[in-house]
Amino acid sequence: MFLCEQTLLIPKSCCNFAAIFWNAVVHASNQIGTRSSTPATKTKKQAITDLLYRRVMINISVVLYNTPKEQVERLISTCRNIDNLYRLYIIDNSAVPSNEYAQTSTKVEYIFNNKNLGYGKAHNIALKKSLEQHIDYHLVVNADVEFSADTISALCKKMDDEQDIALLSPKIYYPNGEIQYLCKLLPTPIDLFGRRFLPESWTLKRKERYELHRSGYNQTMDIPYLSGCFMFLRVSALQDVGLFDERYFMYPEDIDLTRRLHRKYKTLFYPEVSVIHNHERASYKSWRMTLIHIQNMCRYFNKWGWLFDRERNNVNKTILKKYVS
Repeated sequence: MFLCEQTLLIPKSCCNFAAIFWNAVVHASNQIGTRSSTPATKTKKQAITDLLYRRVMINISVVLYNTPKEQVERLISTCRNIDNLYRLYIIDNSAVPSNEYAQTSTKVEYIFNNKNLGYGKAHNIALKKSLEQHIDYHLVVNADVEFSADTISALCKKMDDEQDIALLSPKIYYPNGEIQYLCKLLPTPIDLFGRRFLPESWTLKRKERYELHRSGYNQTMDIPYLSGCFMFLRVSALQDVGLFDERYFMYPEDIDLTRRLHRKYKTLFYPEVSVIHNHERASYKSWRMTLIHIQNMCRYFNKWGWLFDRERNNVNKTILKKYVS
């Protein structure tokens, strides 16, 4: 026994432990501001707490283009219940600003671009902020997707448990309860152009193969192409492989990013978690959107290969052998 401050008699082993613990806290405190692992705007006390308890933080981004107000308000309402949310970034590509979104919460940051930058380039504005802030995970989501705070908690836990996961996608349903088949092989030109312009009876079997219908969608699967409507991303993996390719205005940016991540990490379909997607195929209703779709898919195949793509062939064979009986 020996005397510590204020002449209290404390066992020496306890005092040594306290000193070690306090030195660790002081060291962590000194690192904040020079090499912060938490967002820079936090107080030192909050940052120390996050360091000690290893609290993971997430950002969420949504891109608007004349988006119905009720969809945005629903997303903001959901985000209020996510305890470890740092920022919801509302990136607006519309012609007219909606500044009322910026007043809803201190966790909401509204960014008006004053022009339509496209889907991937607009999301990259928020993703770059997540990189700068050393955020753990970032959710890229469409405004027409419905999910809960519990969804985010489950995805965070899965990411925490398996450090080699770069991307998680939940099971996605239509509002009527039907599954959306959004786990896909790497596409060939006929997979995309054929099903758009040929009769469905001619392409049905190929479409079911491409969308992995026979996998059952009831098992966790490591998939090379997951939908951009809901992408739960590990930010450190994005630091490694890069963000959305901004050469695509819209449509194939999710194929491209998932494919690059899949080369080095797991990109998982995770059916233990589900969301609802109020999906409308704009390119099937508008010839202008169809043209944009075709132009951007041409850019994709120019980058990765039209008929000759050895990586695509090898990846698709592996997926079919592993998940389709």
